[in-house]
Formats: sequence, structure tokens, C-alpha cells
Amino acid sequence: MYDIIIVGAGTAGLTAAIYGVRAGRRVLVLEEKVYGGQIMSASEVENYPGIRNISGYEFAEGLYRQAADLGAELRFEKVCRIQEGADFKTVYTAKSKYECRTVILATGARNRKLGVEREEELTGSGVSYCATCDGAFYRGRDVAVVGGGNTALEDALFLSAYCRTVYLIHRRKQFRGEEKLLAAARAKKNIVWIIESRVTALKGEARLEAVVTEENGTGKRRELPAEALFIAIGQEPDNRAFSGLVTLDEHGYIAASEDTLTSSEGIFAAGDCRTKTVRQLTTAAADGAAAALAACSFLSGTEV
Repeated sequence: MYDIIIVGAGTAGLTAAIYGVRAGRRVLVLEEKVYGGQIMSASEVENYPGIRNISGYEFAEGLYRQAADLGAELRFEKVCRIQEGADFKTVYTAKSKYECRTVILATGARNRKLGVEREEELTGSGVSYCATCDGAFYRGRDVAVVGGGNTALEDALFLSAYCRTVYLIHRRKQFRGEEKLLAAARAKKNIVWIIESRVTALKGEARLEAVVTEENGTGKRRELPAEALFIAIGQEPDNRAFSGLVTLDEHGYIAASEDTLTSSEGIFAAGDCRTKTVRQLTTAAADGAAAALAACSFLSGTEV
């Protein structure tokens, strides 16, 4: 019988494990693929307080080692479903089943991919899904952003302060983003609008050097000199296995606020899998700490 089972070994999940075992609880972390989550693909991290510069791999490795050294258990098994009982919960994986008193869901969210050839190969070498994480590396250079919502517009505005040219690529004529953001982006002289077009190819050997676009209808191709492509076409959580257990919003995110409490007693949600506005490394770590402390309070019968 575990005190806490954590589903997901990203920044939120491993932080929760650290706080849980430090509170004297028996903790098991279940991860489908590899520990670290999305940060593993980041070549450099420069926006985490107190750490000047570190690779995503080193950051994730440090989190894992810290949690494991403290006594957290980690097993690579996909969680299929969770069943609630009167006094405990049963977590079923593809291999086994485990019993616990509380659960922290920290399954994260996946960046929606463009589906262009070499996208995965160049991720971390010019292709990025986080402008605030990687934008400063391209100061004074030409970059591109693809997307039509608030995130794409915010990314373009953010990058326009650092980069020489920001190509904003959108497959439609109309943007889904807020008018205020659109107006601010249109006022920037170094944002170049490439509308009614889609990205069809990525060029470069070891690193991205150019982005090829194709205009809708005409098929006209254009090669944009860009050392980075920031993909901002949304994220998608994978919480289907928990849809009958906790309340999800219309986009599939677990309904939980800063206290990490879900609609089910003794089940908490941390990190990118829950409803939130800001999804950054720091907020994932904060969620992990909050969820672990909330679980410990639940176990001891005290208020969070």
C-alpha cells in the first residue's frame, strides 16, 4: 500500500515525489515512457530561478536522481485506469496493479506537431515549441512562428524584442487571437506576415536554416531564412483514461486550480495536464510541490 502514487515523471511529477518522500510518505511514480517530460527536448534552460544554464536532459536527470536518492520508486508502466474504493484506490497498469491512499495526476500535455518532415529531427536544433524558453538564444537573428491563436501572437511579440525578423505564418487569413494582440503585432515593423500559407519543409543540415511555405490555392512556394521555427498550434493533454474519475474541461484538461484539488477526493492534478494559464517549468515544479503537500494534508486529515 503506497501513500501516494504519481502518474507521470515530468517536472511536476518528480517534484511531487521529492516533497512526498521528504514528508515521510511511501511514493511510487508511474511513467509510460521516459522521465523528464517535455523539458528533455530543450537543448538549454536559462529561465529556471537559481540555475544559470543547464540542458533539459541534465535538469530532468537531476530531478530524477534527487527523487530516487530520497527513496521514491519509479516504474515504467502505462496507467490504464484508476478505481476508487472505500478506503483506498487501485491503479491499474498494462503490467500490474497498485494500491494507494492518494493519487497525483501529472501526465503533462503534448505539443501539437506540424507533421512536417524532419520536425522531430530538428527539435532542439532550431525547432522549438516554447518561445519564452528558447527565444533569447536567437537574439538578432531571423526566426519564424507558426500558428493563429493567442500563443502564436504572444510568441511573435515576445520574439520581436530580440530578433531581427519574425515571420508569422498562419494557414488562414483570419487569426483566432485577441484583437489587442493582433493590433500590437501589426504595429511591430520586424514582424512579417505570411498568411494563408502552410509550412511544407524545413531546411538545414545539423541545424535549421530555412523554412519553406506554400500558399493556399496558388501553391506558390517561398523559402524564409530562419534559424528557428517556433510552433504554436496548441497542446493536447492525454487524460482520457481518467475521464470517468475526475472532471475534465472541454479541451480535455483536468479541472483543478492552484490548490491542485480535483473533483475526486484524494486525487490531485499537477502540471500541464490541469487547467491553467501559464505552463512553464517553474509552474510545473510549483504544482508538484502544492499537490504533494495537499496529498500529505489529506493523509494526515488536516486542511491544505
